[in-house]
Amino acid sequence: MKSFVVLFVLMAVACAAPQFQYQPQPQYQGQVIPILKQFQEINPDGSYQYNYETGNGIAAQEQGYLKNPGVKDAEAQVAQGSFTYTSPEGIPIAVSYIADENGFRPEGAHLPTPPPIPEAILRSLNYIASQPQQPQQVFQPQPFRG
Repeated sequence: MKSFVVLFVLMAVACAAPQFQYQPQPQYQGQVIPILKQFQEINPDGSYQYNYETGNGIAAQEQGYLKNPGVKDAEAQVAQGSFTYTSPEGIPIAVSYIADENGFRPEGAHLPTPPPIPEAILRSLNYIASQPQQPQQVFQPQPFRG
């Protein structure tokens, strides 16, 4: 019985221990990074824009508005913008994006892209798209007869 209690206490202590310890990046530890430029505007109609630039080379800008305000099931927040920074490896990173009812769509030279569609598959997809659509038979479940 005592071993069960000791085992239970050890498990409780192990579960309560911090699982992740945040380590600040050493390159900015103790540094104050200045904000070189900053602008923000929020309008009564819900549109907005902002931009900023920091002393360590980070820059961002965004504009947004509410699309179809007051129209049920058609309202969508729309935003487009970009940001730039230098990666820890020293590579300049630039991302531009659009976010709307179709989701978040980023673009950047460093982002992975899918391989091109092989020619044979592309021809077959074009062929399928050119054919008239045939009516589909719908399966009608039959009641069980036992």
